[in-house]
Amino acid sequence: MKKRVFVFILFIILLVLGSIFIYVKFDNKPIDKKENKEISFKLNLKYPKFEKSSVSLIMVGDCLIHGSIYDDAKENGRYNFYKMVDLVKPKIKEYDLAFYNQESILGGTALGLSSYPTFNSPQEVGDAFIDMGFNLVSLANNHTLDRGRKAIQSSLTYWKSKNGIMTAGSYESEEDRTTPRIMEKNGVKYALLSYTTTTNGIPVPKDAPYLVDVYEKNKVKEDIERLKGKADLIMVAMHWGEEYTHVPNSSQKEIAQYLASLGVNIVIGHHPHVIQPVEFIGDTMVIYSLGNFISSQYGTEKLTGLEMSVNIEKMVFNDLVSLSLNNPKASLVYTYSVKDRYRHSYRLYPYKMLNDDILKDYKSYYEKYMNIVLSMGANIEKDWKKTL
Repeated sequence: MKKRVFVFILFIILLVLGSIFIYVKFDNKPIDKKENKEISFKLNLKYPKFEKSSVSLIMVGDCLIHGSIYDDAKENGRYNFYKMVDLVKPKIKEYDLAFYNQESILGGTALGLSSYPTFNSPQEVGDAFIDMGFNLVSLANNHTLDRGRKAIQSSLTYWKSKNGIMTAGSYESEEDRTTPRIMEKNGVKYALLSYTTTTNGIPVPKDAPYLVDVYEKNKVKEDIERLKGKADLIMVAMHWGEEYTHVPNSSQKEIAQYLASLGVNIVIGHHPHVIQPVEFIGDTMVIYSLGNFISSQYGTEKLTGLEMSVNIEKMVFNDLVSLSLNNPKASLVYTYSVKDRYRHSYRLYPYKMLNDDILKDYKSYYEKYMNIVLSMGANIEKDWKKTL
């Protein structure tokens, strides 16, 4: 009996000493022996940090302003392109980020406007596109050098004067070219790079290669590395491929694989002037060609452009950041024109607003071009009215 009492008393002593040790260990406060207080301890837990944010993105193709288009826009000595794009504006406005390729350089009227084969367009084109909601602009293509340095400088001065617009592919200096351009929307930091694989045989100035960014593997890798750890979303616009073909060539596929291996999130293709497929290489979305957004080229395939949209979701768990591309959707837009005695009139129509008077057999064209978009197996939703 005495032995049991001794063991019990020893257990109580050990329990008290243990409680005191735990209290001092976790609370790290001195014990006040003078006060008759119940001894307790506090366990301070560090809760995990979780954040979620997202941005919406829409991408369209080439803005190729032929002479007949800027002639139609001319009003009292100025150029009004707003009326041509009013039907597509509401959709573009829905998105946080909106991309397009400015195929014909915006050198402005002071240099003299020109059409194919060496383009120079009114800067009012940019005003209309900014008004629509476009804030990502590719400037590297086979027509960048069409009108020389003066047109490029005038274009860059114009874009630089516009707040909140990110351009890529043409720069004022090498320092300007290699300085990372990163913006943020809804907590997502994004960056855009742009390259062309052709300049139509026009030599790039040796003393100013930064005027147009020509694709080179090592240069591209260095550019992307500068963005790693700083930008959540890395987009690369590629002016590549063969004109007027719906099938991406081996060079496009090789470049797409390489960009995906470097961690690019979205590859945005243009130059063929017609729609090409969309596919995913791992987590990288590759749009081989968006086709023309607006132009006066002949043929329904050249007057039909792809509008590709996606939601970008960023999740942060403690120090780990993940990015996912969700809910990709594809829709089509058509450049409608009608000619009177004096000139053509142009207007962009979403395919869902077409009828047979505007484009005969438009439903069959829709299926044809949408099948091309989906031909490489990408799981993409058709943005189309159920009534059709």
